[in-house]
Amino acid sequence: QVQLVESGGGSAQPGESLKLSCVVSGGAFEIYAMGWYRQAPGKQRELVAHITAPGGTNYADSVKGRFTISRENAKNAVYLEMSDLKPEDTAVYYCNAGYGNTREYYNMDFWGNGTVVTVSA
Repeated sequence: QVQLVESGGGSAQPGESLKLSCVVSGGAFEIYAMGWYRQAPGKQRELVAHITAPGGTNYADSVKGRFTISRENAKNAVYLEMSDLKPEDTAVYYCNAGYGNTREYYNMDFWGNGTVVTVSA
């Protein structure tokens, strides 16, 4: 059973930075593509960034240039560095294990419990 545990959420002011981490256990992390999703109150869950097994990345337009996804296979970990945070980044952030290429990401039904990010002045 693949398990994912996110951490690193919290409160931030606009313009500040946060770094989220996700550790994966129980699966072959190195062959998975990994995605970070977020779900704001009253909105659908959306993919904000993904990274392929070889390390190719893709971002939603809303976070491009501000967020950076990376992975560390030796630690079975994927990260999301978020800078220049905006109030509209407020959401529960989830990591996901999936597959795909740089253009397309397909999630598998492996999700963490999420970590809350709140951005307000």
